[in-house]
Amino acid sequence: MALPYENARSGLNARQEIIRILRRFGCEKVGFMDEFETRSVILAFVWRGRHVQLRASAQGWANAWLAENPWTPRRRSTRKEWESAALEQGMVAVNSILRDWVKGQVTAIETGILTFEHVFMPFMVAADGRPLVEHARKLLPATDGEASANA
Repeated sequence: MALPYENARSGLNARQEIIRILRRFGCEKVGFMDEFETRSVILAFVWRGRHVQLRASAQGWANAWLAENPWTPRRRSTRKEWESAALEQGMVAVNSILRDWVKGQVTAIETGILTFEHVFMPFMVAADGRPLVEHARKLLPATDGEASANA
């Protein structure tokens, strides 16, 4: 089965479209950062004074792709080259995924289905510089996976 966005070709085009969408929506600032250590893309923007920061994991996408397309000795590349190519495609894919997600969320806000807070509150930046979702996790009960990992 094909993984969504495995044929995406331009992270730059997706980023440019995100900027257009957010500027049309009224954002004062929009920026991207490639975080090489965590292998993720950060999208940050400011809308009506509210700072928002989303982190999308290219490594997460690459892991999903590698699970569907594992390396074997019959490949015309080394395991490292295969995994590196998956991560490179992940960096492209997350930009396309962010573009589609942002477009959907902004459309939901513009049509009155949801409010800005409903959509972006988890990603709003708190006074300490961290997204609110990091603070909210402490308020939620542990999931089954968290409970067994902490036991």
